[in-house]
Amino acid sequence: MRLGIIAVTRGGRALAERISEALPGAEILAGEDVAGKLADNWSRFDGFVCIMAAGIAVRAMAPLLADKRTDPCVVVLDEKGRHVVSLLSGHLGGGNDLAARVAALTGGQAVITTASDTLGLVALDVWAGEQDLAATGEDMIRASADLVNRGSLSVYADITVDSLPPGLDLVDRPGEADIIVSNRNLPGKPVFHPKNLVVGVGCNRGTPATEFTEALDDLFSDLGLSILAVRNLASIDRKDDEEGLLAFAEQQNWPIDFYSKKEINRVACIETSQAALKAVGAVGVAEPCALLSAKSEILISRKRKWQNITMALAEAPFTLSAQVRAL
Repeated sequence: MRLGIIAVTRGGRALAERISEALPGAEILAGEDVAGKLADNWSRFDGFVCIMAAGIAVRAMAPLLADKRTDPCVVVLDEKGRHVVSLLSGHLGGGNDLAARVAALTGGQAVITTASDTLGLVALDVWAGEQDLAATGEDMIRASADLVNRGSLSVYADITVDSLPPGLDLVDRPGEADIIVSNRNLPGKPVFHPKNLVVGVGCNRGTPATEFTEALDDLFSDLGLSILAVRNLASIDRKDDEEGLLAFAEQQNWPIDFYSKKEINRVACIETSQAALKAVGAVGVAEPCALLSAKSEILISRKRKWQNITMALAEAPFTLSAQVRAL
């Protein structure tokens, strides 16, 4: 974790030296302009340790706040290290963990105010991230608030469930659930989408990124699936320099797995495409690449064709567990 340490008093600077020596990746940011140092380094560090009054830190970082999924964490403590407050991004940003680590160094008390931690409940956003589950911000907020208010939530999942953390109870029917875990778009209740869909892609040379977006939207709309459930794309290695495909993947922040025709031709559970065989020497592109990447034999959508694109969809194995980062 890359950490910036800021102190405003002589005693604070002495404590900053102790902390920086004990925490790998920590750097002391010299100078007394707290707002300037935070603004100049906000995107450079994963977190900040501010040895000062909480009010100074709050006023300095207020103009920089954007989104809890991207903001660095901020921990504030007094120059004696007695109280170490997780002030920002306690869960996703790791502020709660950082406060505990710093408190252990100073012999002080970590002050954690996130509701799930104070009530001994799982932090849904952290758990979902570690399980590779995606949810809209609205669904995450709603489910997290419900968990805190009720103390437990029922969960229906259409994937394999090995275990769930305390406070989440598995049910057999979606109508009984407070949360649904599915790669489908389901209205009415918070849905956590497992990233278990692999999109196999074939295309003509020079196909622009916009056509990939339109084709995928069309496919997922027809199938009632959520794009949040996409894990990655897959294609033949002849397309590893295809600008439109690469731009499309970058826009969505999806990796692409590429396979040689030799690897593709070993896939036995698909029908041979004469067009692909003639063009690239492989029995197919979209279907076999999706299956290879997913390490699965489950095609939930066979090859679909658009003017310049083919797409197929495979479902990768996915098991839900109770694993969650310990404080």
